[in-house]
Amino acid sequence: MDELLLDLGWPSYKEVTVDRWKGDLQEQKQDYVAEEVPISLIYNGLPHVVMLATPTNLEEFALGFSITEGILKNPQELLSTRIYNRSNGIEIQIKIPEHRFQCMSDKGRNLTGRTGCGLCGASTLKQAIRQPNAVDGSLVLSATDLRTALSELHQHQHLNRITGAIHAAAWVVPGQGIIDIREDVGRHNALDKLIGFLLKTEKDLSTGFVIVTSRASYEMIQKTAWVGINLLAAISAPTGLAIRLANETGLTLIGFARNDQHVVYTHPQRLTHNSDVL
Repeated sequence: MDELLLDLGWPSYKEVTVDRWKGDLQEQKQDYVAEEVPISLIYNGLPHVVMLATPTNLEEFALGFSITEGILKNPQELLSTRIYNRSNGIEIQIKIPEHRFQCMSDKGRNLTGRTGCGLCGASTLKQAIRQPNAVDGSLVLSATDLRTALSELHQHQHLNRITGAIHAAAWVVPGQGIIDIREDVGRHNALDKLIGFLLKTEKDLSTGFVIVTSRASYEMIQKTAWVGINLLAAISAPTGLAIRLANETGLTLIGFARNDQHVVYTHPQRLTHNSDVL
């Protein structure tokens, strides 16, 4: 895969002066705020969608987005990625095989995907509600492995510790803990970046699971199941549509995941008591 990386010139956060109040005490302080930058994804010269995202790990974002949106079938079909800094945002020029490009003509995007939107730009119900294949895998996860990863998650969230406004998606392997993490102002962008990393580094997706620091909405389940990951644990709640899709695809969905508690919504057989996996 031919990649050309240019100096983007877009920071992921910036320093600002704020008036901070605590009770009746007011003081002027320096603070750090997360940036969200328009990222234009252009396939074979044709603009497809503009996403508001954190300007980090953009090659992985391009790959993950291309796969989870069904534009490409495998990472090898991403022929090249070139990233250009513009005065009003960033362009990712993506080259893909011609037959894949022709299949994009019915996707009808060319719209803006806002930070919190996973289905923005979808013009038809068929495009928005895509059914992944059933996930297949023998992942067994102990409650201790899950709780350990959750307790260690914060220390891996570098950007969020600075700004307090960044979502994360973490790849966890039982017995090994958190392998890597990707952050973004958009929850689905963070997940696409993580999936891009996993595919690029040829990780075995049947051996681990994903933790996301957000609610488990429909598109988070869709993206996770699309690449064959067996289990998704979310810090917040799932939606009804997300639960139905997870149930249909065989994905284990966990919500309200905390250091000392969690709720299993679908396919609980993958999560065991610690004594069961000894």
